[in-house]
Amino acid sequence: MQDRILAGGGLLASFADRAEGFRLTRYFTLTSLAAFAVVGAALFVLERKESTFFAEVQKEQAAFFAEAQQGLTRAHEQAARSDLLAAHEAGHVNLARVFANVLWERDFAPLVARAERLPVEQCRALGSGADAGTSEPTERQRACFAALGRRIMDLPGFAALDTKAYEAMRGSNVFKIKVFDLRGITVYSSEHGQIGEDKRDNLGWQSAVRGQPASELTHRDRFSAFERVVENRDLISSYLPVHAPGSDRIVGVFEIYSDVTPLIEQIKRTSAYIAGLTAANQRVLESRAQDNDRKVEVSSRWLLAIVCGLLVLLYLALLLLVRIGQRIIDRQAQAQARAARREQEWHREKMAALATMAAAISHEVGNPLTTITLLAQEIVESKKRGDYSDCHPEVILEQAWRIAHMTRQMGAFASARSEARELVDVNQMAKAVCDFLRFDQRYRSTPVDFRPTEGLPASVVVPDHLNEVLMNIVQVAAEGTPAPARVVVETGTRGGQVLVRVGRQGPDGAAAPSAAATTDLRVEAARRRIADMGGRLVVENAALCILLPAAAEHAAQS
Repeated sequence: MQDRILAGGGLLASFADRAEGFRLTRYFTLTSLAAFAVVGAALFVLERKESTFFAEVQKEQAAFFAEAQQGLTRAHEQAARSDLLAAHEAGHVNLARVFANVLWERDFAPLVARAERLPVEQCRALGSGADAGTSEPTERQRACFAALGRRIMDLPGFAALDTKAYEAMRGSNVFKIKVFDLRGITVYSSEHGQIGEDKRDNLGWQSAVRGQPASELTHRDRFSAFERVVENRDLISSYLPVHAPGSDRIVGVFEIYSDVTPLIEQIKRTSAYIAGLTAANQRVLESRAQDNDRKVEVSSRWLLAIVCGLLVLLYLALLLLVRIGQRIIDRQAQAQARAARREQEWHREKMAALATMAAAISHEVGNPLTTITLLAQEIVESKKRGDYSDCHPEVILEQAWRIAHMTRQMGAFASARSEARELVDVNQMAKAVCDFLRFDQRYRSTPVDFRPTEGLPASVVVPDHLNEVLMNIVQVAAEGTPAPARVVVETGTRGGQVLVRVGRQGPDGAAAPSAAATTDLRVEAARRRIADMGGRLVVENAALCILLPAAAEHAAQS
């Protein structure tokens, strides 16, 4: 009995170990910490990237603002220069009209008329040779036009005209005056060296001849002005058409150079001032951008800290929930262990009651059998002597043998066995269970047929547990709905394991299925018992099949 208790305690301990093998809190802690670490690292990387992205956006905006300010400064300077050019061109137009009103009819017109009588085709023809097609005049052309200029200056009235022109422009910002005839020849220039030059291919002269003034702003390192040579000056030159008095007919072209260096300097100073303001604004913008970067950095850190705090709170809440779940799992495992312990106790009580019943039956039947046997033997002896000629002692002996056979069957079923694993003959145990169940009145109408397989290998099981399993399985098969004509218990082998198959047959000998094979609680209890012994219980074609480890398989596993 002590060995049985110790064995039962070992089974319960192994069950408790399996029930408590999965520690939810431990695995959750490790897994969740890893997951939260990954999430935290991802949040940190995203926060860093967001800060970097914001800083890059700030830099791009600052660069765009600086470029826009520089473009605005350049546009302002260009607009100022354009306005200056337009204003001086208008002034030059008025000045040309003044010259025309004062000097053209009496001075310039006669000179132009005399100069137009001088031939120029021979000078232009000098460029039609090897240098034809080039924009620059040849040396021979320059010499020819220079000679032409000397001839123009020798014309009557030139000296007086030159003096009047100098007197008219004295003290003004007009540095040079040039007059062209309709052929493009320079008839007059305050710089005498340019008289006689051919400007027929000049775009400004061509525009003025068509009646459209043309002006440009240029910078000259050295420039020959009235009575002097100036350096580093900004000049506006305008080609202006000269109209005949009272008509739109063009009779000549003026070219006027005026000095706008002070105005250009003013424009440059204004542009420099605007550039300074732009630079100051850029510095303020960069400072504000740095402040915004710091604010975003602080905000991002606070956001990261808050998110991390929320993650920690979430982790703690989940950990608390898991701990509660672990306690529930532990309580369930303990309840299962207690249920297994109760089941073990019920099994011992059941087997003890069966053993007591079998022993009582054996005792009650054994004594009369002894008396009957003795009387039968005495009758047999008397018959041999010829004293009882009408007695039938063979019948008494036959009945006595029958009672003895039943007693041996009950004794084989109720024989005391250990609750530890041991080698057993499955055929013998299955036959003992089937023979014992035949004593039950319920199985008189549903016979239990045992069909063993010879040469069945031994199996390593707990005998009492196997007895209980076989009884439960046969009872489930016999009590199923509809009631079978018979219950067939067969033994055999499958895949190196010992097979016990319990099936149901109908009146026609066909298999009779039953829903109890999968829903009866005794089947689940039997399945747990068999699993504890290293076997398994399966349902095949409405039959319950028990697969037990054979002795050789058990030795290999050990």
